[in-house]
Amino acid sequence: MFLYNTLTNRKEELQKSRKPIKLFVCGPTVYDYSHIGHGRTYIAFDTFVRYARSQGYKISYLQNITDVDDKIIKRAAEKGVSALSLARTFTRAHFDDMKKLGVISVTKYAPATKFIPQIVKQVETLVARGYAYKISDGYYFDISKFKEYGKLSKRTVLQAEDAISRVDENAEKRNKGDFCLWKFYKPGEPSWNTRLGKGRPGWHIEDTAISEHFYGPQYDIHGGGIDLKFPHHEAEIAQQEAASGKKPFVRIWMHTGFLLINNEKMSKSLGNFLTIRDFLKKHSALILRYLVLLHHYRSPFNYTETTIEQAENGLQNLRLTLERLRFIEHSSKAKKSFEIKEFITAADRDFYRAMDDDFNTPEAVAALFKLITPLQNKLWLLSGAQAKELSRFLLKKLELLGIAFITSPAPLKARTLLKQREKLRGNQQFIQADGLRKKLSALGFTVEDTPLGPFLWRTNQI
Repeated sequence: MFLYNTLTNRKEELQKSRKPIKLFVCGPTVYDYSHIGHGRTYIAFDTFVRYARSQGYKISYLQNITDVDDKIIKRAAEKGVSALSLARTFTRAHFDDMKKLGVISVTKYAPATKFIPQIVKQVETLVARGYAYKISDGYYFDISKFKEYGKLSKRTVLQAEDAISRVDENAEKRNKGDFCLWKFYKPGEPSWNTRLGKGRPGWHIEDTAISEHFYGPQYDIHGGGIDLKFPHHEAEIAQQEAASGKKPFVRIWMHTGFLLINNEKMSKSLGNFLTIRDFLKKHSALILRYLVLLHHYRSPFNYTETTIEQAENGLQNLRLTLERLRFIEHSSKAKKSFEIKEFITAADRDFYRAMDDDFNTPEAVAALFKLITPLQNKLWLLSGAQAKELSRFLLKKLELLGIAFITSPAPLKARTLLKQREKLRGNQQFIQADGLRKKLSALGFTVEDTPLGPFLWRTNQI
């Protein structure tokens, strides 16, 4: 398997090892409900880990939770609640959202507030090594002391000063791009009494202190959204390599692309902010996962009503194909009329080739459709054994992508209507039979008359 490393800007092989591959992905800042941009990132990494594990890679997947931060404190003040209480509420909500999205591959979640001693220790190390300094409101990292600052984002130290993401403002700073490691106590803010003084951690230091605690100063893969590449991930590199004197901090960096809504960045001010919860009120979780898979994880993802419709159609096509195959498998009339092994072999090769080439899920999905599309008009010519073979192949590949369809037998009323319709058709009473077809349609079922007999399927179930 080869992955694109955003540190080196080239694809690099992911080697198997007896020891687990160590993966860290930046978790959410829990000041609000998680949005579909979070969903895109966490579904992408969940699918990556599922697939890698299926191919024999041992993976330890660690994700932090930023549960103390300026944004949390500001939102808590607006709501008139404590910051830590607000963070707990939205942490629970995030876990609930992830469960609904089928994000099951994370080995360990690590809330920042549970690792204050580790954070303090790392700040002390940076002070002792001359990379951090103290001013009136806290301890700061001096980016001018870390000569390779900017190597991930390809920015110089001067360019780093245009950072607009959670910049810590203080006129006493040595460099405009210096960021806070430890913030001294302010009334109303959560704080801890430590050797650094009473206060709380800065944003960037949380991640490196947590990852060092579990993985040591160096590990295999770091993931997150492309919006975190600078300054957050740049700051992480500077902190950890400065603290340990070892490099690289991480061997491979993986970044998911931006998620746009109607070609605009998601923003509450633009009225296009969509939480996972709001999405799930209208659509199934499977649609969001499938939408994510239709885009390469590094590519921008433009969310529109058209893409939703395309995803629904694609999933419906896959589900209907599987239901037809199940019907054929159990039909006594099914006979083998042509060979499909060549089709399956080609699809198998193309699927794994795509997944192993920088986790190219759009091409992997395309390989499945390249298999089933030309077979649609020939499915009724398959034997039961062939239908079972093709069904097992598709189900296995979809499982690797985290896609599983919920199937349930038609209710008694629908089955009874179907039998009555067949009896009418046998008696040449086609007008009456068509009336029963309409009744079945009203119940949410479609009848397809096939060479093997009537095939009944749910019209709009994904």
